[in-house]
Amino acid sequence: MSSGQTAIQAKGVTKLFQGAGQDAVKALDDVSVAIRENEFFTLLGPSGCGKTTLLRLIAGFDFPTEGDILLHGQNIAPLPPYKRPVNTVFQSYALFPHMTVGQNIGFGLEMLGKPRAEIEARVSEMLKLVQMEELRNRKTSQISGGQQQRVALARALAPAPKVLLLDEPLSALDYKLRKDMQIELKRLQHETGITFIFVTHDQEEALTMSDRIAVMSKGKILQVGSPRDIYDRPSERFVANFIGETNFLEGHVAEINGSKAVVKLASGAVISAGLPDGLRPSGSVTVVVRPEHADLVKPGAKGDLWGKLENVVYFGTDTHYHVRLDGGAPFIIRQQNSRGAGAGFEAGESVGVLLEQHAAQVLRD
Repeated sequence: MSSGQTAIQAKGVTKLFQGAGQDAVKALDDVSVAIRENEFFTLLGPSGCGKTTLLRLIAGFDFPTEGDILLHGQNIAPLPPYKRPVNTVFQSYALFPHMTVGQNIGFGLEMLGKPRAEIEARVSEMLKLVQMEELRNRKTSQISGGQQQRVALARALAPAPKVLLLDEPLSALDYKLRKDMQIELKRLQHETGITFIFVTHDQEEALTMSDRIAVMSKGKILQVGSPRDIYDRPSERFVANFIGETNFLEGHVAEINGSKAVVKLASGAVISAGLPDGLRPSGSVTVVVRPEHADLVKPGAKGDLWGKLENVVYFGTDTHYHVRLDGGAPFIIRQQNSRGAGAGFEAGESVGVLLEQHAAQVLRD
């Protein structure tokens, strides 16, 4: 868990890439973010959003066009990689196939000129940490992809960096191994107390592993928060749409009461919706509701929205109900299945939608 102290801070960072005979491409656009000591922080976004560029600037593989990168308050933007107490684990693990697991882990320590006894002790410690002691003398060309990933992690952790950067290191693994390694990475971060900065485009991966997430798009950070904040209280349409399944409802603000807005929807229904910090909207707005934050009800019961059930899709663990609301908007409700419980709803019938308290959120469009 984070200590609350800032480990890495980007202040007004812009990065331009100048192509031959082309206009400059702005990979990062005035990005500012503070990453806490000892936290698992994830940069999440689609390809080309700038997340890997920001990671490379922290690592020292590239330099900002404008702005500063601070490590514990010291500007490290001008420093080359080897002068930064930062290590990186890449998508390709870049192990030496002719060396053993132990030799790969100790290689960086050798380059730092550490004494042989210290290297041997540190290698043993890292092998125990990643639970690979029995493979110490096996060549890395003779072990599995998941084991290679653990070796790459152990090698990066061996010099005890203040910050570990991880550039989509799980993308080459199959689904089950990737899920196992998510748990493993979180364990390693917790046990070492090192700040992890993790880059991914996988929303589930980010939600599963992170203390906090920064959602990026087109070179900007749109929202920073805990996984629950990002999922339950997205502030912008891109964030709501990129992470998880989402219902969007269009309406007009009727009034504002503190941190809530009263919104009249196209169907005439009136609902209460939360507001992002600092937003006081007027006129047309978009409201987001997650599918699992609503229940399907029969006519005559209490409901917030009404419409017609068009389709019922059974997924084993849960069932998705596709409703066409009065006014024409589509709406999906996701309800968990319990043993022996009958669904009780059939396509074609009129239904109501009951929203959970605090389920609706106005977006910054």
